[in-house]
Amino acid sequence: MASNTVTLHDRVEELRSRRREAEDGSRPATEAQRARGKLTARERIELLLDPGSFREVEQLRRHRATGFGLEAKRPYTDGVITGWGTVEGRTVFVYAHDFRIFGGALGEAHATKIHKIMDLAISAGAPLVSLNDGAGARIQEGVSALAGYGGIFQRNTRASGVIPQISVMLGPCAGGAAYSPALTDFVFMVREISQMFITGPDVVKAVTGEEITQNGLGGADVHAETSGVAHFAYDDEETCIAEVRYLIGMLPSNNRENPPKVESDDPADRRGDVLLDLVPADGNRPYDMHKVIEELVDDGDYLEIHERWARNIICAMARLDGQVVGIVANQPQALAGVLDIEASEKAARFVQMCDAFNIPIITLVDVPGFLPGVDQEHGGIIRHGAKLLYAYCNATVPRISLILRKAYGGAYIVMDSQSIGADLTYAWPTNEIAVMGAEGAANVVFRRQIAESDQPDITREQLVKEYKEELMHPYYAAERGLVDDIIDPADTRHALIRGLAMLRVKHADLPARKHGNPPA
Repeated sequence: MASNTVTLHDRVEELRSRRREAEDGSRPATEAQRARGKLTARERIELLLDPGSFREVEQLRRHRATGFGLEAKRPYTDGVITGWGTVEGRTVFVYAHDFRIFGGALGEAHATKIHKIMDLAISAGAPLVSLNDGAGARIQEGVSALAGYGGIFQRNTRASGVIPQISVMLGPCAGGAAYSPALTDFVFMVREISQMFITGPDVVKAVTGEEITQNGLGGADVHAETSGVAHFAYDDEETCIAEVRYLIGMLPSNNRENPPKVESDDPADRRGDVLLDLVPADGNRPYDMHKVIEELVDDGDYLEIHERWARNIICAMARLDGQVVGIVANQPQALAGVLDIEASEKAARFVQMCDAFNIPIITLVDVPGFLPGVDQEHGGIIRHGAKLLYAYCNATVPRISLILRKAYGGAYIVMDSQSIGADLTYAWPTNEIAVMGAEGAANVVFRRQIAESDQPDITREQLVKEYKEELMHPYYAAERGLVDDIIDPADTRHALIRGLAMLRVKHADLPARKHGNPPA
């Protein structure tokens, strides 16, 4: 007589069957995802994490919502895959929207899974990566879905400056959902498949009459070049996710650790004689600051943040003698390297990120001042410039500034001058530190003499020369202790590395306070 007893073997087989159902998903939905030119959520996780390291959390979770046919459709995972794994052996938490299920839309169960993995990441002190590919709130679940977003935003804010948060945009992100990536440290986008906007093209047309495509409104290039929302933009998912892995390798796991050090074969005392020819002594001649950075850092390798937005300033992460550093540098090839609204915002956020995660800051200065103009003044250059000033003044990590050529006016102060707390300030023999350029200064100081002269052009030229010799010679600042040393440009790499080694144990406390109130 056959037995109806269920064995443990039967239960295990049932478990395996349910897991296969959760992992495989719907074949038509998978084919539709591929037809869009997109990877599945699990394929993305496999690219992000070390092989075989992923451990999923709440794989068999299902929603409990009813109405609008939801009770008849209760797939496992509820449209989001959550868990942890490793990147180069270090723990990383991840959640990935599965567009095959409810279009990746967020419902109550879906949100609860994300909340849990965010809480685990904060508790464990490990980076959090979100692989975003969702259609926003699940309309059928109403306000419960909206409350789920609120929980995500609250955790994004609580994790800010505690663990690195990286958002990878691999599909649509509309409405309030776009605020979660905006709250994170870094945003990656992929051209053609990812878009971010608060109101879509249809709403824009209905309200303003403007016609625009989704990519034209909120595509990767728009956010990488115009809005500054995206830090990175790539042509395909594989390259994008590989760069996410590279970035994680340069970040600490949390704010209590230092970034990981690697052994470097690039000699610390390597001379950079090429710098003597790379940077013109004439302050009016442009050059590419990228080439200076390449010459200074280990193996010429660096990762530029916001490469295509506010190009008049460069923000990059690199290594010096194996140690991670953040680099802020004026770019004379774009707007002569002036500071404007966007450059100030870009650099301020980068300085804050470096300070939050114990990354020393190197500032390469060649700045003629702030960009003049009615648009800049009316746009709030005072307010935005103050953001960069605040960020530097508030930073307690090791800070070294290097003045390559000119450093004029308020921009000199803002670009981490000694007076606002730079630990070490070096300068090349080509430096000019002054309130303004010699020509402008002479026109102000010697206005009467020039006006009364029979030969004003010759008089102006003589007085400009006199002003330069008196107040703008390369050793003026050093004589007054405003720079610590004038160095041979070829010795810059070695000087920076020795300075960082001395500052490695730097400890600085800010005054006790709930938090500051930085310029908005």
